[in-house]
Amino acid sequence: MRKFFLFLLFGIFINLTAAEIKWAKDYHDGIKNAQAVSKPVLFVSSRHSCKYCVILDETTFKDKRVVEELNKNFVTIISYSDENDYMPRELWQPGTPAIWFLYPSQEPMFQPLMGAIDAENFLKALEIVKEEFKKGKK
Repeated sequence: MRKFFLFLLFGIFINLTAAEIKWAKDYHDGIKNAQAVSKPVLFVSSRHSCKYCVILDETTFKDKRVVEELNKNFVTIISYSDENDYMPRELWQPGTPAIWFLYPSQEPMFQPLMGAIDAENFLKALEIVKEEFKKGKK
């Protein structure tokens, strides 16, 4: 019985820790990492006090499929304007969340997605970004 209990606790621990996006320490570290591993960048401009940023974080960015896809195929960076995190002037948007996909060269692949996008549509966007990245690696 004790082994079963330990196994159950271990399984719960793994599930709780496995479903998190591995965010870069900051913008510059994320870009260096993307250049080193040749992966596209997901850059999110966010605020803690933004209703839609919180919704995005608590739903889409907690979805196991999204977390797995981002951790496997992207370098992820998040910048909080209310914490004065660094953000390139070219990526500034008047609203949040602003979701950018960048080449490792920091060049945007598309205009940003704005708002709290649901997991299903976000996963479709990730597929489009991966295909575009394969076509135009920079």
